[in-house]
Amino acid sequence: MARSTKEEALETRGRILDAAAEVFHQNGVSRTTLADVAAAADVTRGAIYWHFKNKSDLFDAMCERVRLPMEAMIEKAADENAYDPLNQFRNRCLFALQEATLNSQSRKVFEIVFHKCELVDPEDPIFIRQHECFLQGRTDVERLLRFAVAKGQLPRELDPVLAAVMVQGLLVGILSNWTFSPHSFDLAEHASKVVDNCIHMFKTSPFMLKNNEV
Repeated sequence: MARSTKEEALETRGRILDAAAEVFHQNGVSRTTLADVAAAADVTRGAIYWHFKNKSDLFDAMCERVRLPMEAMIEKAADENAYDPLNQFRNRCLFALQEATLNSQSRKVFEIVFHKCELVDPEDPIFIRQHECFLQGRTDVERLLRFAVAKGQLPRELDPVLAAVMVQGLLVGILSNWTFSPHSFDLAEHASKVVDNCIHMFKTSPFMLKNNEV
């Protein structure tokens, strides 16, 4: 009986998260209430509060369902003893881009984060979470690039801070543009070329070096 109850609770939680993604995507995060989510999930508001403290907690859990695989990959990849950190960097970038095209759940959450979420209050837990993820993402990219430099896969004088800023801007910009207008370009077809051109720039452009005087 206890196991059945636990399974039912997990099923209810999953249904609430699915409904939240649908309603956030349809109405936007700021205009969605927990009552809206409850109606879409066919549960009571009390059931939502049993699983989530508030809308911010619900939003966080929705994002975690698609971010966890990427975070696990990042943790595994960001290893200074890795044999081929540059290839791990490439795979990580491709994973981030291809996840939107191959995983419909991830795509929906990306669309919510990029286009259906008003980040106007710096004290809002949703704003704080997004800001922390933004900074952590850049730090992870910078670490991988430093490891690639240490392995001799990238120029010794590469500026890893500038490179990380450019990588983050490139990936976020492409994902934002594609989720806004997916028919405007073929992300699946161009993803590997985008990443490989980025790596080529790091290897060859003098403007990516520290103390560049070109």
